Amino acid sequence: MRALLQRVSHSQLSIEGNLYSQIGQGLLVLLGIEESDTQEDVNWLVRKISNLRIFEDSEGKMNLSIKDIEGELMVVSQFTLYASTKKGNRPSFLKSAKPDVAIPLYESFIDSIGLANEKEIKAGKFGANMQINLTNDGPVTIWLDSKDS
Repeated sequence: MRALLQRVSHSQLSIEGNLYSQIGQGLLVLLGIEESDTQEDVNWLVRKISNLRIFEDSEGKMNLSIKDIEGELMVVSQFTLYASTKKGNRPSFLKSAKPDVAIPLYESFIDSIGLANEKEIKAGKFGANMQINLTNDGPVTIWLDSKDS
């Protein structure tokens, strides 16, 4: 399971021109799921993201977690995080999980990270064409892969 984290001052997600969800200060989590992912991958990423110290303390050092700042979270499914571009010019997504595997893990991730952070999680709509506007704060962008743990 892969996650691309973006520390944001705000983020808005629209579907077909209509505002679907939005957050203030916190994290936008783009989540990619592959066929071999399990609940163990969900649990690892939830723990890592919830405790990752990437927000600034009073001295300007990245020393605070999303929990510490009581920040908001937005989770968006992103199968393209498993794009293979080794051959040719058109990405292959063979490693990306099919919906029957991905949807339950995506929903489990949302539920689990919400419980871990005691927050309502804003999310995208699985499989929808979404437009995301965000202000990356820092900028801070972090790549996590549960298989690299």
